[in-house]
Amino acid sequence: MKVRRIVANIATQDIAAAKRFYQDVLGLDLLMEMGWIATYGSHETMSVQISFMAQGGSGTPVPDLSIEVDDVDEALDRMRNAGFAIEYGPADEPWSVRRFYVRDPFGRLVNILSHR
Repeated sequence: MKVRRIVANIATQDIAAAKRFYQDVLGLDLLMEMGWIATYGSHETMSVQISFMAQGGSGTPVPDLSIEVDDVDEALDRMRNAGFAIEYGPADEPWSVRRFYVRDPFGRLVNILSHR
């Protein structure tokens, strides 16, 4: 048996609020929409990972999601321009990651990162 996909599920009664953050700002594609569920994703090949953490690194809280992007500074500018408050960073971490934390419309702490 092989794991083919891991999906993060976020409970909300305001499914439409996901569009602005995940599609408009981060650029994910709407893959499925059925009224009670909207699934955003990418057709890029991605690694499957689950992290178990006691802290978020550098004394930060554990994020709910980590999203790796190809240009963290562009993602940071897009988040700021869309009015999302940055809660940490941007920071160049000692483990060769540049990142920042932002809250999505559902209050989830999202770690946006790029490897250096």
